[in-house]
Amino acid sequence: MLPPTVLGFYLLIAFSPQHLPGKIWQQATGQQLAFSFSAIVIGSVLYSLPFVVQPLQKAFEQLGDSLLEAGSMLGAGPIDRFFTIVLPLTKTSFITAASLGFAHTVGEFGVILMIGGNIPGETRVLSIALFDHVEAFDYAKAHVLAISLLVGSMILLGCVYLLNLPRRITREVN
Repeated sequence: MLPPTVLGFYLLIAFSPQHLPGKIWQQATGQQLAFSFSAIVIGSVLYSLPFVVQPLQKAFEQLGDSLLEAGSMLGAGPIDRFFTIVLPLTKTSFITAASLGFAHTVGEFGVILMIGGNIPGETRVLSIALFDHVEAFDYAKAHVLAISLLVGSMILLGCVYLLNLPRRITREVN
């Protein structure tokens, strides 16, 4: 994995109107991709992808092939098998993956600052607002944001843990 600022730097270059992704975006939307909320979303998804892929990969590996083969023998096509077999059996892994990806992105600083900048009302996010308060020596507001991010992360991780608890208990019993 690239350091966040390195990834952000290369995404900034790619999102500029002088390079193909940025040029295509500008032609399609009439707006510049770099230093936009859309750039933040795209960069955040790319940055958090490993945190999303790993739980899903593990779930797919544990699923095995027997149920998919049975569905195929009963006439279910690939899309039908995904929505009727894979998705219901890996639902908690999808929720876990989305939660981890979101939590990882909320506190991200390097990628966000590089490709989104710090434009009030447009691209300022919590991690950059926290940095702004610290830089201005406004520790009271910095503490409020930091504690809010910490509590939010703990709640999210607690929910993910509780969501996965029944699967852990089932595995231990078997």
